[in-house]
Amino acid sequence: MSDKSIKVTDKRMFTPAGELRDEFRFVEEAGGESADPAPASPPEPAAPPPPPSPLEIGGGPPLELPDLGPTLQAPSFFDLVAILAEPVSLYLGDARLPDGRTMENLEMARLHIDLLAVLRDKTAGNLTAQELAFLEDLLYRLRVRYVQKQG
Repeated sequence: MSDKSIKVTDKRMFTPAGELRDEFRFVEEAGGESADPAPASPPEPAAPPPPPSPLEIGGGPPLELPDLGPTLQAPSFFDLVAILAEPVSLYLGDARLPDGRTMENLEMARLHIDLLAVLRDKTAGNLTAQELAFLEDLLYRLRVRYVQKQG
């Protein structure tokens, strides 16, 4: 066996009695830190601040949502699907803009159809039979119309 010794050096700023060690006196003289004893364990890093909610983005005061009142129901899965599918008819050129013009953009139509397919895939096993049938039928109809427009 070889005789190897281990040297342990105490690197803490304060003694067990709570006094500042001589090698750290410069901190007290600079006024950067008080001579209060350090906690026994190292301080935990501060948790990052939570991300701002969409209502707080923009630097101003948070937006206040209007009171929906008792007459409006909570949005449903069908409402979500309808909102995602609404632009498809515009991009296929089937619906008119308020000024009477049509806007055909098959790539954007395909993007929105693909988004509905992603929604179907990500909600697999979590939809009622009625919700799934509605989404499948809508996807079928939109895809058929897309293929017709593509020629």
